[in-house]
Amino acid sequence: MVTEAPAPSPRHTVAVVIPVYQGEQTLRAVVEELAPLFTPRVTTGGHDMVVAEVLLVHDNGPDDSPQVMRSLAEKFPQVRAVWLTRNFGQHAATLAGMASSGSDWIVTMDEDGQHDPEAIPRMLDTAMHEQAGVVYAKATNPAPHGLLRNLASRSAKSAVQRLVPGPDIVSFQSYRLVLGDIGRSVAAYSGAGVYLDIALGWVNSRVATCPVELRAEGGRPSGYSSRALASHFWRLVLSSGTRALRLVSLLGVSVAVLGVVFAVGAVIGRLLGTIDEPGWTSVMVVMLLGVGTVLFSLGVIAEYVGVSVNTSMGRPNYLITGDRSQGPLGRRPIAPPHD
Repeated sequence: MVTEAPAPSPRHTVAVVIPVYQGEQTLRAVVEELAPLFTPRVTTGGHDMVVAEVLLVHDNGPDDSPQVMRSLAEKFPQVRAVWLTRNFGQHAATLAGMASSGSDWIVTMDEDGQHDPEAIPRMLDTAMHEQAGVVYAKATNPAPHGLLRNLASRSAKSAVQRLVPGPDIVSFQSYRLVLGDIGRSVAAYSGAGVYLDIALGWVNSRVATCPVELRAEGGRPSGYSSRALASHFWRLVLSSGTRALRLVSLLGVSVAVLGVVFAVGAVIGRLLGTIDEPGWTSVMVVMLLGVGTVLFSLGVIAEYVGVSVNTSMGRPNYLITGDRSQGPLGRRPIAPPHD
């Protein structure tokens, strides 16, 4: 009896999405570093992969990035330019690139050269080993932004993490590997101003990290001003959920109940003679009941606002996907891992 060898698993295709704002000096080197991955290879974990498409999303920066993008698209058939009508910001440009992709996996990376493309196969191995839909690059060295910016970034993420339990916000990185179906679904429903990684956490339960060394930013100054970084942080806070509104609601109900209790106590004190100041009881009853009513009303309004916020952000009630054992996460290695 002849036993047929199992059919080889399909090759993993990867789309690389690069938002481009001011990449005139660095973008060419980034794409040329990606070029070796345009040829199929087997990862250390035995997974057959290829970078099938590179999506350069023009976010209308101030330099001559468009000419560089055109020349790269002419040189490499895998490279495709995506043109936005105006500057929408890095998150929106990343979502536009995700929506334009068609591969099994999506990798998002910056234009400045700090992300090493050679980490992509390792990130794929991590995703397959952990059966994770999202893999973040975990920096093994301080990010090349300067001490104050690194400290501010980590402190801000840690503060939001304490307020909003759930996804590991501290691990959020712009260098990430995402299942194609998840990335395209998030790009389809996310509302304006939603923090991308929060939206990924809405529909993905397994997140992993892969150690990656960050490099210098190609000698190019950061495109983020202090104001832009503050706006970036505030979007993270607002996208992280409606817990703050729920606290307003609970505060309103609590103060309303306490107002009623103190008002009853003031009336009883007046009747028993323990409060003999003329007019004090009436003033306190009116004030406490009035404040309690206002705060209770604000609590009710906060609940309605919370529902509206979740709706406007595009948070879905569910996301239908295929059998994971039949998709990219179910593919078997084609060779044993290398020693």
